[in-house]
Amino acid sequence: MSAPSLPDFAARHIGPRESDVAEMLSVVGRPSLDALCDAAVPGAIRMTGALDVEAATSELAVLEELRELAGRNQVLTSMIGLGYYGTITPPVIQRNVLESPAWYTAYTPYQPEISQGRLEALLNFQTMVSDLTALSVSGASLLDEATAAAEAMTLMRRTSKAPDGAVVVLDEALFPQTRAVIETRARPLGIAVAVADLTQVSTAQELRAAAGDRDVFGVVVQYPAADGLIHDWSALARAAHDAGALVTAAADLLALTLLTPPGEWGADVAVGTTQRFGVPMAFGGPHAGYMAVRTGLERSLPGRLVGVSVDSAGAQAYRLALQTREQHIRRDRATSNICTAQVLLAVMASMYAVYHGPDGLRRIAGRVHATARDLAEQLAARGAEVAQGHWFDTLRVSVPGRADDVVAAAVEAGVNIWRHDADTVLVSVDETTDPGEVAAVASAFGPGSTDGQEGVVDSSTTAPAEPSWPEALVRTSEYLTHPVFHAHRSETAMLRYLRRLSDRDFALDRGMIPLGSCTMKLNATTEMAAITWPEFAGLHPFAPDDQTEGIRDLVAQLSDWLCEITGYDAVSLQPNAGSQGELAGLLAIRGYHDARGDHERTICLIPSSAHGTNAASAVMAGMKVVVVKTDSITGNVDMDDLKHKIVEHEERLAAIMVTYPSTHGVYEDTISDLCAMVHDAGGQVYVDGANLNALVGLAQPGRFGADVSHLNLHKTFCIPHGGGGPGVGPVSVREHLAPHLPNHPLAPAAGPESGVGPVSAAPYGSAGILPISWAYVRLMGGAGLARATQVAVLNANYVAARLRDHYPVLYSGHDGIVAHECILDLRQLTKDTGVSVDDVAKRLIDYGFHAPTMSFPVAGTLMVEPTESEDKGEIDRFCDAMIAIRREIDEAVAGDGVESSVLRHAPHTSATLVGEWDRSYDRASAVFPGDVEPADKYWPPVGRIDGAYGDRNLVCSCPSPEELAAL
Repeated sequence: MSAPSLPDFAARHIGPRESDVAEMLSVVGRPSLDALCDAAVPGAIRMTGALDVEAATSELAVLEELRELAGRNQVLTSMIGLGYYGTITPPVIQRNVLESPAWYTAYTPYQPEISQGRLEALLNFQTMVSDLTALSVSGASLLDEATAAAEAMTLMRRTSKAPDGAVVVLDEALFPQTRAVIETRARPLGIAVAVADLTQVSTAQELRAAAGDRDVFGVVVQYPAADGLIHDWSALARAAHDAGALVTAAADLLALTLLTPPGEWGADVAVGTTQRFGVPMAFGGPHAGYMAVRTGLERSLPGRLVGVSVDSAGAQAYRLALQTREQHIRRDRATSNICTAQVLLAVMASMYAVYHGPDGLRRIAGRVHATARDLAEQLAARGAEVAQGHWFDTLRVSVPGRADDVVAAAVEAGVNIWRHDADTVLVSVDETTDPGEVAAVASAFGPGSTDGQEGVVDSSTTAPAEPSWPEALVRTSEYLTHPVFHAHRSETAMLRYLRRLSDRDFALDRGMIPLGSCTMKLNATTEMAAITWPEFAGLHPFAPDDQTEGIRDLVAQLSDWLCEITGYDAVSLQPNAGSQGELAGLLAIRGYHDARGDHERTICLIPSSAHGTNAASAVMAGMKVVVVKTDSITGNVDMDDLKHKIVEHEERLAAIMVTYPSTHGVYEDTISDLCAMVHDAGGQVYVDGANLNALVGLAQPGRFGADVSHLNLHKTFCIPHGGGGPGVGPVSVREHLAPHLPNHPLAPAAGPESGVGPVSAAPYGSAGILPISWAYVRLMGGAGLARATQVAVLNANYVAARLRDHYPVLYSGHDGIVAHECILDLRQLTKDTGVSVDDVAKRLIDYGFHAPTMSFPVAGTLMVEPTESEDKGEIDRFCDAMIAIRREIDEAVAGDGVESSVLRHAPHTSATLVGEWDRSYDRASAVFPGDVEPADKYWPPVGRIDGAYGDRNLVCSCPSPEELAAL
């Protein structure tokens, strides 16, 4: 394919220079990039034309276009509430976490030895959540509050002893988006949802009556409630436990600095969002959700859990604990499809708590409550009726027949408030609310005195107020007592703490991260620029449409480009992770079959090589997974077994989920036949978009037979991985599935009326980071995107060609060609020598590299994906390191054996160099192997970590001195 002229930015994004490309093609044995891709991609699916996506003229032009879009948003003072609040991001955190590539270009901490900084930050997060909720174990963040609540529902179902057919009961004052997501997730699982006023429930019999005379397995309440009122839920908790049910509290962490925590009144689970801990609203996200559980439920937690263990020298070290819970291992037996977190945002929230400490958080909460009290007094003086009861930051105000007028008057005064119904409005305040804004919103309810507060813009002048709540509602227990929440009061100390942690980690700003199936490519600074602009970052997700024209136009443009790139007809950007995109796509398929009366179509075929999230998502969509074999020689889908499974399940076949190119890194030439076979049997074809980086500009799933795909904007389209999140997983569909895309109860324009319901809390998911992908596509244009794909394929084939004589390449297509990644097979090497993939991965750290993907999709292998952004010099450095390690293996086998070798003791820390040295190799070989420059050396902060020890001795919050002594 002869590409038109490339935009200037393509040379910034793509690593190899033209001369490098020629040299690499020579090694691969192909005359040109076009010839390489012609050999790799089956002709039946190859695009014949170019992508119709115009590139901007320059990076400056893109920023100017983004400024124009941002200027079409109106950022009013938000007093809407409903889980999204104004917050002050400490500048030291914004500059040194959110805007720092040392934090945002890191990957999920699967290699814990080179992830100690963000693992400590996540442990701080877990400690913060556990302390504030008074529950013993917290996870390392979830996607948002609503999905956390849905995960809590399924946790309660699988841990409750209530009989089949029992229901979950939601209090009627739950946030509406949370209720809607729970209902979306419950429907395909056959879980009945009851909604009732639970404020007066105090016995098991009353709870059963509230559930429509049905057994109950779980209860979910909002704390404080959506209307702002605070209820003592202790009697409800006792009643639920007497009925054999569990209780989940969706709790506001800032309120919990003043309010009796859920763990003290009987909640089993707490969920929520940490958004108001220094993370901008950003039109809905991304934000770090949380889940904490009581003792006994920790092994049922979804998502990731950071724990404390020890390294090879016995020193404290952090790692992901209980990883056997992860869905990629459990597949169709998984209890959740969560495969990521919101690490970057969790780090920000945890550092907000570190920065302020417990006293600072309590002062902020006291000021917020004082502001709400001041507003209540001003409203009462105007004759407005504020709901009786106890509240923290949100007032329910009765304005019979006047709600629309009051909301409009507030907008005129520069403030958004929430219309609850025709007679009621809700007004929420936060740490940014100043006396002038209180006076402005009060004026919307009628004339009255403001005591000269107009124009006062400093919220810090408000004196904190102690709540006058009943004793049962007032918190008396301590929180955030660990030294980390007290040691960094000055900005100097905070700055150095952040730097110290980031220095412990290996991210893309240090070197190549060749993780297969992860696409660790450049996150260009220009692409990142707009995410902190207040015109995007300051928008509430439920702000009126006429105030959000710019961001919604950006969403529409990006959606159109994604349709052009993929060949699909419609896209939803709501899913805020790839796993949620998978679920949304499968729910669209179920909705399509149900609309046609094909309710029995619930079988989902999944190749044995598929990512574990595929099977987990299928189960969550209410489907039964049937595994299709893959050929042991080629790695391709076994077409004979597929034919057999289709015949066996034809009447019940809903879909097949395949990844293309395959998870084995091959463009399978049977993909068109596979699609036709499934369609002929009445099924739908789901092509997992995990490997879209090998298709953009070369082939379009929506044109070669697929009906639906989820995409990963955090892979193919340059949103950074953030150390394990955020992500965006749009779902793209053909026209017949478009009526079944996600929608949202609070934003009719965000999806079709006939949609399956929301899969994320916010209408447009993590809209705050969509400018990154928008900028990438606009900078590259169709020609640049296609060139990036070609070079990604070239880089992978260059790695395969250079390493094939040292490590067998497990699977390839015609003439040994791979797609955008290759699998290095160490199984025979391990059998012959005892050297494991773990040994090679840890030794790569000494050479200054993050390891490739270990033992996925095939145990005992390494999967390498260099992406288009790595230049030839860095790829050669990696290949040289792998070749040198192969020599070290041979030397170990020929010498004193693997057990005493440099491989088994890797990685080597600086601490290992001091004191006696009793190893069979010298210090220089240990820490400066190959061409490692001493001045440029990355030093791992810990040695090899003992994972089993950490699981046997589970510590998932900042360890006390006593716990450290016991390690």
